[in-house]
Order: sequence, then structure tokens, then C-alpha cells
Amino acid sequence: MKAWVVVAVAVGAGLLGVGASLLTRGPGPLLRTETGQRLAQDAMRAAAPAAPEGVATARRGAPVPAFSVAGLDGAPVAVPGDLGGRPLLVNLWASWCAPCIEEMPELDRYAREQGAGGTQVLGIALDDAEAVRAFLERVPVGYPLALDAAGPADAGVRLGNPRGVLPYSVLISADGRLLKARIGPFAAGEIDAWARSP
Repeated sequence: MKAWVVVAVAVGAGLLGVGASLLTRGPGPLLRTETGQRLAQDAMRAAAPAAPEGVATARRGAPVPAFSVAGLDGAPVAVPGDLGGRPLLVNLWASWCAPCIEEMPELDRYAREQGAGGTQVLGIALDDAEAVRAFLERVPVGYPLALDAAGPADAGVRLGNPRGVLPYSVLISADGRLLKARIGPFAAGEIDAWARSP
């Protein structure tokens, strides 16, 4: 048998295995890898409509285009400007999003453990202020929260999430560059390794 036939059969078997895994267990295991995240994000961007004219979107390795959202108290928060000088993990969520709610204790744990010099955490709710306040009465968190209206130019789109998938997180360097992005929730203990790895 020729070598290329053996390679073709092996590749085909591998693809069938990946397909069977996705059918039986869903995309979760694949999305837990950096390669899977990059593939999902590339596919999402390719299938998404272009951002509205004048709306700059973040790209891995490039500076994050500045934008503002409203803090929960109504004061404007410039991203990444007001939070520069330290790494920043931005998490897009909503009070009606079950996976978002599941990961909030993990985000809160991570934020508390960072201290004054570590990575900052900012949650941006694509939600109604009243719904967010009611939610926080039941599930309080210690990291800062902001609000934005979901739409074609929301904070998620600006941070590289044109399809509005929630939860969605990005890691921004101390000098304002997008280091990495993640679709889906963090499991317990998962943020630490994600934030450290390139």
C-alpha cells in the first residue's frame, strides 16, 4: 500500500473520530483547548456579518480599539483605557444566560485572588440594568460590572465576538493588546491556566 493511502486513511479516521466525539459529547471538549477556541472563533468571524461602518473590532495580538460602556453606577468606563497598566480579563455575560451564571463564582474567585497587582476582571452585562441589579442581589460578585446594550456595535462585537455568543471572555495585556479570547464558560479552576498560557 502506498504511503499517501495510509496517511489519507489515518486522516479520515481521525476526522471521523472528531465528528463522532462532537456528535456524542458536543463541542465542549474541543472548546476547552486553545486550538479549538481559535478554530471556533475563526469560523464565527467568517460567518458573521461585517461590523457596522466605523466600529473597530479587536484582533489577537493587536491593540484593542478604545470604547466606553456604562458602569453599573452609570459612570462611563473606558475600555481598556481606564483599566490599563495591568492585564484585564473582560467577561461578557447576561443575567438570563445559564452558562454565564455558572461561571460567575469562578470569575469572582479569580478576581479576589489577583490582589492589587494581578489581572483585573471586568464583567460587561449585555442586559437591562434592573435585571442585572436583581440578579446581583441573589448572586453577588466582588469585581466591577458594566452594562451595554446588545447589538451590532456592542462591547462583545468590539472585542471580537460578532455573533454575540455568551459567555465570551478576552484577556487584554497591560499595554492594551488582545492576548486571547474564549467562547463559553470557565469551569472551576480553569481561568488561572488559561490566563497564564500564551
